Amino acid sequence: MLKVGIVGGTGYTGVELLRLLAGHPQVQLHAITSRADAGTPVSQMFPSLRGYVNLSFTHPDEAHLDQCDVVFFATPNGIAMQQTRALLDAGVRVIDLAADFRIKDIAVWEKWYGMTHACPELVAEAVYGLPEVNRDKIKQARLVANPGCYPTAVQLGFIPLIEAGLVEEGSLIADAKSGVSGAGRKAEIPTLFAEASDNFKAYGVAGHRHLPEIRQGLTNVSGKPVGLTFVPHLTPLIRGIHATLYGRLKNKDADLQALFEQRYADEAFVDVLPAGSMPETRSVRGSNLCRIAVHRPQGGDTVVVLSVIDNLVKGAAGQAVQNMNIMFGLPEASGLNVVPLLP
Repeated sequence: MLKVGIVGGTGYTGVELLRLLAGHPQVQLHAITSRADAGTPVSQMFPSLRGYVNLSFTHPDEAHLDQCDVVFFATPNGIAMQQTRALLDAGVRVIDLAADFRIKDIAVWEKWYGMTHACPELVAEAVYGLPEVNRDKIKQARLVANPGCYPTAVQLGFIPLIEAGLVEEGSLIADAKSGVSGAGRKAEIPTLFAEASDNFKAYGVAGHRHLPEIRQGLTNVSGKPVGLTFVPHLTPLIRGIHATLYGRLKNKDADLQALFEQRYADEAFVDVLPAGSMPETRSVRGSNLCRIAVHRPQGGDTVVVLSVIDNLVKGAAGQAVQNMNIMFGLPEASGLNVVPLLP
């Protein structure tokens, strides 16, 4: 059994980790930390976990995380980088669900996240945890940078096209929409019910923190710089991301459906839908699946890829558990065989 700790268990990503790990056959939950809510039973804050998680939240100073096999950080940006070195030195593996170790260029990271990196020497070691690209590296990793939600949906949609050299890398477009849970479990005016409900808006058009992460991932696949216009939107959903991706084809005769089916044939959590399909966010709700459909409207030279995920699962906690399974040689789908919720 793996002894698991979670730092920051009171947010939406934290409770999603708890939901998935509570049903994992090879996991023993050791500690869930919270400074503000130390001593509060987890099931009191999250009644859905009553009977599944019997721990109380623990102050980080009393959690003995160095006794864990793996620690997940489900914390705001800037927290994991303060504590990761000590855990690695104690032999603990770390999976960070925030952005502290995702971007290799420290200057770029500091520009977009507005703080000085506390342990830049670990960034080079960190493995970017997109299993469909870095599975072999994840197997050997001590430190995994779990991808962001938008970057997961966008990269999985573009990767087959870029690997095959079928699109012009300098003019990619990602038009993405997210539910309000992506903003976290905190009180902010834009995500109040009266503000977000019955409304739809773009944000971060001038630049979003996930842009350099997506560019980095696609550039690594391409081997050359990638030009990307990325526009996120807030939708009146609780969960879900829908990414509509556009690229200019270099070869209009390519069999795009076959390309995607072959690329993801062995991937348990990427489902390429039949030709002509329109994936819906509700079809992945609560699951670790990314569902993809590829189109070439009017037989022209523009390819349109539709990619949907649950931002809290494949976009966060589920992918983190998937990475844990790979790191410890467990079946990759352990704890993740969850049927999506409908309606």
